[in-house]
Amino acid sequence: MTTRLILGKDVSEEIYSELRTRIAALKARGVVPGLAVVLVGDDPASQVYVRKKGEMCESLGMRSVTVRMPGDTTQESLMAKVEELNRDPTVHGFLVQLPLPSHLDEEQVINAISPEKDVDCFHPSNVGRMLIGNPDFLPATPAGVQQMLVRSGIETRGKHVVVVGRSNIVGKPMAALMMQKGDGADSTVTVVHSRTKNLPEITRQADILVVAIGKPRFVTADMVKEGAVVIDVGTNRVDDPSKPSGSRLVGDVDFEAVKDKASAITPVPGGVGPMTICMLMANAVKAAERAAGASR
Repeated sequence: MTTRLILGKDVSEEIYSELRTRIAALKARGVVPGLAVVLVGDDPASQVYVRKKGEMCESLGMRSVTVRMPGDTTQESLMAKVEELNRDPTVHGFLVQLPLPSHLDEEQVINAISPEKDVDCFHPSNVGRMLIGNPDFLPATPAGVQQMLVRSGIETRGKHVVVVGRSNIVGKPMAALMMQKGDGADSTVTVVHSRTKNLPEITRQADILVVAIGKPRFVTADMVKEGAVVIDVGTNRVDDPSKPSGSRLVGDVDFEAVKDKASAITPVPGGVGPMTICMLMANAVKAAERAAGASR
Protein backbone atom coordinates (compact mmCIF):
# COMPACT_ATOMS: atom_id res chain seq x y z
CA MET A 1 0.00 0.00 0.00
CA THR A 2 1.31 3.43 -0.98
CA THR A 3 0.76 6.00 1.72
CA ARG A 4 -0.39 9.42 0.56
CA LEU A 5 0.98 12.52 2.26
CA ILE A 6 -1.59 15.25 2.90
CA LEU A 7 0.26 18.56 2.87
CA GLY A 8 -1.18 21.72 4.35
CA LYS A 9 0.73 23.89 1.91
CA ASP A 10 -1.05 22.35 -1.08
CA VAL A 11 -4.51 22.58 0.46
CA SER A 12 -4.00 26.08 1.83
CA GLU A 13 -2.79 27.42 -1.53
CA GLU A 14 -6.03 26.24 -3.11
CA ILE A 15 -8.02 28.09 -0.43
CA TYR A 16 -5.87 31.22 -0.68
CA SER A 17 -6.58 31.35 -4.41
CA GLU A 18 -10.30 31.37 -3.66
CA LEU A 19 -9.85 33.99 -0.93
CA ARG A 20 -7.98 36.33 -3.30
CA THR A 21 -11.01 36.32 -5.61
CA ARG A 22 -13.33 37.17 -2.72
CA ILE A 23 -10.98 39.88 -1.43
CA ALA A 24 -10.86 41.45 -4.90
CA ALA A 25 -14.66 41.52 -4.96
CA LEU A 26 -14.72 43.28 -1.59
CA LYS A 27 -12.12 45.82 -2.69
CA ALA A 28 -14.19 46.56 -5.78
CA ARG A 29 -16.88 47.71 -3.33
CA GLY A 30 -14.38 49.79 -1.37
CA VAL A 31 -13.94 47.30 1.47
CA VAL A 32 -10.48 46.12 2.55
CA PRO A 33 -10.77 43.16 4.95
CA GLY A 34 -9.08 44.09 8.23
CA LEU A 35 -7.65 41.63 10.77
CA ALA A 36 -6.19 42.72 14.09
CA VAL A 37 -4.16 40.66 16.55
CA VAL A 38 -3.53 41.68 20.15
CA LEU A 39 -0.26 40.35 21.58
CA VAL A 40 0.33 40.74 25.31
CA GLY A 41 3.86 40.10 26.54
CA ASP A 42 6.80 38.61 24.67
CA ASP A 43 6.14 34.87 24.41
CA PRO A 44 8.49 33.78 21.55
CA ALA A 45 6.10 31.26 19.96
CA SER A 46 3.27 33.80 20.02
CA GLN A 47 5.48 36.44 18.43
CA VAL A 48 6.34 34.11 15.54
CA TYR A 49 2.70 33.17 15.03
CA VAL A 50 1.53 36.79 15.10
CA ARG A 51 4.21 37.79 12.61
CA LYS A 52 3.13 35.02 10.22
CA LYS A 53 -0.49 36.16 10.46
CA GLY A 54 0.52 39.70 9.57
CA GLU A 55 2.63 38.56 6.63
CA MET A 56 -0.19 36.44 5.24
CA CYS A 57 -2.66 39.31 5.56
CA GLU A 58 -0.38 41.54 3.55
CA SER A 59 0.27 38.90 0.88
CA LEU A 60 -3.48 38.53 0.39
CA GLY A 61 -4.00 42.30 0.20
CA MET A 62 -5.77 42.52 3.54
CA ARG A 63 -5.25 45.16 6.22
CA SER A 64 -3.18 43.86 9.12
CA VAL A 65 -3.09 45.47 12.57
CA THR A 66 -0.85 44.17 15.35
CA VAL A 67 -1.47 45.63 18.80
CA ARG A 68 1.47 44.96 21.13
CA MET A 69 0.90 45.37 24.86
CA PRO A 70 3.46 44.85 27.65
CA GLY A 71 3.47 41.72 29.78
CA ASP A 72 2.32 43.65 32.84
CA THR A 73 -0.79 44.99 31.08
CA THR A 74 -3.75 45.20 33.45
CA GLN A 75 -7.05 43.44 32.86
CA GLU A 76 -8.72 46.85 32.57
CA SER A 77 -6.32 48.03 29.87
CA LEU A 78 -6.76 44.85 27.86
CA MET A 79 -10.54 44.98 28.13
CA ALA A 80 -10.48 48.59 26.96
CA LYS A 81 -8.43 47.59 23.91
CA VAL A 82 -10.89 44.79 23.12
CA GLU A 83 -13.78 47.24 23.28
CA GLU A 84 -11.90 49.68 21.04
CA LEU A 85 -11.44 46.97 18.42
CA ASN A 86 -15.09 45.93 18.76
CA ARG A 87 -16.05 49.49 17.76
CA ASP A 88 -13.49 49.96 14.97
CA PRO A 89 -15.33 49.59 11.61
CA THR A 90 -12.05 49.04 9.71
CA VAL A 91 -11.30 45.93 11.78
CA HIS A 92 -13.63 43.18 10.60
CA GLY A 93 -12.14 40.47 12.77
CA PHE A 94 -9.64 40.25 15.59
CA LEU A 95 -8.21 37.93 18.16
CA VAL A 96 -6.26 38.14 21.38
CA GLN A 97 -3.27 35.82 21.09
CA LEU A 98 -3.27 33.08 23.71
CA PRO A 99 -1.87 32.17 26.13
CA LEU A 100 -2.08 35.39 28.08
CA PRO A 101 0.19 36.19 31.05
CA SER A 102 -1.05 34.32 34.13
CA HIS A 103 -2.43 37.40 35.90
CA LEU A 104 -4.97 38.01 33.12
CA ASP A 105 -8.41 36.37 32.89
CA GLU A 106 -8.60 34.73 29.44
CA GLU A 107 -12.25 33.79 29.75
CA GLN A 108 -13.30 37.36 30.51
CA VAL A 109 -11.34 38.59 27.49
CA ILE A 110 -12.80 35.99 25.11
CA ASN A 111 -16.33 36.73 26.30
CA ALA A 112 -15.81 40.46 25.64
CA ILE A 113 -14.94 40.01 21.96
CA SER A 114 -17.88 40.78 19.70
CA PRO A 115 -19.11 37.45 18.23
CA GLU A 116 -19.28 39.12 14.81
CA LYS A 117 -15.52 39.76 14.99
CA ASP A 118 -14.48 36.58 16.81
CA VAL A 119 -12.43 35.02 14.03
CA ASP A 120 -10.85 32.50 16.43
CA CYS A 121 -14.38 31.18 17.13
CA PHE A 122 -13.73 31.04 20.86
CA HIS A 123 -16.73 33.10 22.03
CA PRO A 124 -19.40 30.89 23.66
CA SER A 125 -21.99 32.20 21.19
CA ASN A 126 -19.92 31.05 18.22
CA VAL A 127 -19.05 27.74 19.86
CA GLY A 128 -22.75 27.12 20.42
CA ARG A 129 -23.69 28.04 16.85
CA MET A 130 -21.05 25.63 15.58
CA LEU A 131 -22.38 22.86 17.80
CA ILE A 132 -25.96 23.19 16.51
CA GLY A 133 -24.77 23.30 12.91
CA ASN A 134 -25.46 26.97 12.21
CA PRO A 135 -22.01 28.59 12.44
CA ASP A 136 -20.93 32.12 11.65
CA PHE A 137 -17.28 31.05 11.94
CA LEU A 138 -15.46 27.76 12.41
CA PRO A 139 -12.45 27.30 14.70
CA ALA A 140 -9.36 27.53 12.52
CA THR A 141 -7.47 24.31 13.21
CA PRO A 142 -10.45 21.90 13.20
CA ALA A 143 -11.84 23.62 10.10
CA GLY A 144 -8.42 23.27 8.49
CA VAL A 145 -8.40 19.54 9.21
CA GLN A 146 -11.86 19.20 7.70
CA GLN A 147 -10.77 21.05 4.55
CA MET A 148 -7.75 18.76 4.24
CA LEU A 149 -10.06 15.75 4.28
CA VAL A 150 -12.58 17.25 1.84
CA ARG A 151 -10.03 18.59 -0.65
CA SER A 152 -8.01 15.37 -0.54
CA GLY A 153 -11.09 13.39 -1.55
CA ILE A 154 -11.28 11.42 1.68
CA GLU A 155 -14.78 10.11 2.35
CA THR A 156 -16.06 10.94 5.83
CA ARG A 157 -19.73 9.99 5.50
CA GLY A 158 -20.44 7.02 7.74
CA LYS A 159 -16.80 6.66 8.73
CA HIS A 160 -15.64 6.19 12.30
CA VAL A 161 -13.61 9.22 13.32
CA VAL A 162 -11.64 8.93 16.56
CA VAL A 163 -10.39 12.22 18.01
CA VAL A 164 -7.53 11.89 20.49
CA GLY A 165 -7.72 14.89 22.82
CA ARG A 166 -10.52 17.02 24.25
CA SER A 167 -9.19 20.58 24.28
CA ASN A 168 -11.50 23.51 23.61
CA ILE A 169 -9.25 24.56 20.72
CA VAL A 170 -9.02 21.29 18.78
CA GLY A 171 -10.52 18.13 20.29
CA LYS A 172 -14.04 19.26 21.22
CA PRO A 173 -14.71 21.39 18.12
CA MET A 174 -13.17 18.72 15.86
CA ALA A 175 -15.66 16.18 17.18
CA ALA A 176 -18.51 18.67 16.78
CA LEU A 177 -17.61 19.42 13.16
CA MET A 178 -17.32 15.79 12.13
CA MET A 179 -20.73 14.82 13.51
CA GLN A 180 -22.60 17.54 11.58
CA LYS A 181 -24.62 16.88 8.44
CA GLY A 182 -22.89 17.62 5.15
CA ASP A 183 -19.65 17.34 3.20
CA GLY A 184 -16.59 16.49 5.21
CA ALA A 185 -18.78 15.29 8.08
CA ASP A 186 -21.67 12.83 8.64
CA SER A 187 -19.20 10.75 10.66
CA THR A 188 -19.58 8.54 13.70
CA VAL A 189 -17.34 10.22 16.26
CA THR A 190 -15.55 8.94 19.35
CA VAL A 191 -13.42 11.17 21.58
CA VAL A 192 -10.66 9.65 23.69
CA HIS A 193 -8.43 11.45 26.18
CA SER A 194 -6.03 11.03 29.09
CA ARG A 195 -8.65 9.32 31.27
CA THR A 196 -9.91 6.91 28.61
CA LYS A 197 -9.55 3.23 29.45
CA ASN A 198 -8.20 0.91 26.74
CA LEU A 199 -7.39 3.88 24.49
CA PRO A 200 -5.39 1.87 21.90
CA GLU A 201 -8.32 -0.50 21.51
CA ILE A 202 -10.50 2.45 20.48
CA THR A 203 -7.97 4.17 18.21
CA ARG A 204 -7.56 0.89 16.30
CA GLN A 205 -11.23 1.16 15.31
CA ALA A 206 -10.73 4.51 13.58
CA ASP A 207 -11.17 4.92 9.85
CA ILE A 208 -9.95 8.49 10.40
CA LEU A 209 -7.73 9.20 13.40
CA VAL A 210 -7.26 12.85 14.44
CA VAL A 211 -4.59 13.26 17.10
CA ALA A 212 -4.29 16.42 19.22
CA ILE A 213 -3.11 15.38 22.66
CA GLY A 214 0.14 17.34 23.00
CA LYS A 215 2.45 14.40 23.64
CA PRO A 216 5.31 13.73 21.21
CA ARG A 217 4.96 10.53 19.18
CA PHE A 218 2.14 9.33 21.46
CA VAL A 219 0.34 7.31 18.78
CA THR A 220 2.37 4.29 17.73
CA ALA A 221 1.85 1.79 14.92
CA ASP A 222 0.06 -0.73 17.12
CA MET A 223 -2.63 1.90 17.84
CA VAL A 224 -3.58 2.38 14.17
CA LYS A 225 -5.74 0.24 11.90
CA GLU A 226 -4.28 -0.81 8.56
CA GLY A 227 -5.42 1.68 5.91
CA ALA A 228 -6.59 4.37 8.32
CA VAL A 229 -6.29 8.09 7.55
CA VAL A 230 -4.13 9.73 10.22
CA ILE A 231 -4.26 13.49 10.88
CA ASP A 232 -1.57 14.69 13.28
CA VAL A 233 -2.38 18.07 14.82
CA GLY A 234 0.41 17.96 17.39
CA THR A 235 3.49 20.18 17.39
CA ASN A 236 6.15 19.28 19.92
CA ARG A 237 9.79 20.34 20.14
CA VAL A 238 12.13 17.52 21.12
CA ASP A 239 15.89 17.40 21.62
CA ASP A 240 17.95 16.49 18.56
CA PRO A 241 21.72 17.04 18.86
CA SER A 242 22.11 16.50 15.10
CA LYS A 243 20.25 19.76 14.38
CA PRO A 244 22.01 23.15 14.60
CA SER A 245 19.25 24.35 16.93
CA GLY A 246 19.61 21.25 19.10
CA SER A 247 15.95 20.37 18.62
CA ARG A 248 13.31 19.53 16.02
CA LEU A 249 9.55 19.45 15.64
CA VAL A 250 7.60 16.21 15.86
CA GLY A 251 3.90 15.46 16.01
CA ASP A 252 1.73 13.48 18.39
CA VAL A 253 2.06 10.51 16.02
CA ASP A 254 5.17 8.37 15.57
CA PHE A 255 5.29 9.26 11.89
CA GLU A 256 8.00 6.85 10.73
CA ALA A 257 6.31 3.87 12.37
CA VAL A 258 2.73 4.77 11.44
CA LYS A 259 3.16 5.93 7.83
CA ASP A 260 3.49 2.38 6.53
CA LYS A 261 0.10 1.40 7.99
CA ALA A 262 -1.86 4.50 7.03
CA SER A 263 -3.50 5.07 3.65
CA ALA A 264 -2.95 8.81 4.11
CA ILE A 265 -1.15 10.81 6.79
CA THR A 266 -0.13 14.38 7.59
CA PRO A 267 3.54 15.02 8.42
CA VAL A 268 4.86 17.36 11.11
CA PRO A 269 5.95 19.92 10.14
CA GLY A 270 4.16 20.59 6.86
CA GLY A 271 0.82 18.96 7.58
CA VAL A 272 -1.94 20.64 9.55
CA GLY A 273 0.21 23.63 10.59
CA PRO A 274 -0.29 25.86 7.52
CA MET A 275 -4.04 25.33 7.68
CA THR A 276 -4.58 27.22 10.95
CA ILE A 277 -3.56 30.62 9.60
CA CYS A 278 -5.30 29.83 6.30
CA MET A 279 -8.65 29.24 7.97
CA LEU A 280 -8.17 32.29 10.18
CA MET A 281 -7.81 34.35 6.99
CA ALA A 282 -10.96 32.71 5.64
CA ASN A 283 -12.85 33.73 8.78
CA ALA A 284 -11.57 37.31 8.49
CA VAL A 285 -12.73 37.52 4.86
CA LYS A 286 -16.11 36.11 5.84
CA ALA A 287 -16.40 38.70 8.62
CA ALA A 288 -15.67 41.47 6.12
CA GLU A 289 -18.25 40.08 3.69
CA ARG A 290 -20.86 39.97 6.44
CA ALA A 291 -20.04 43.52 7.53
CA ALA A 292 -20.30 44.68 3.92
CA GLY A 293 -23.61 42.91 3.40
CA ALA A 294 -21.99 40.47 0.99
CA SER A 295 -22.33 37.38 3.12
CA ARG A 296 -21.61 34.12 1.38
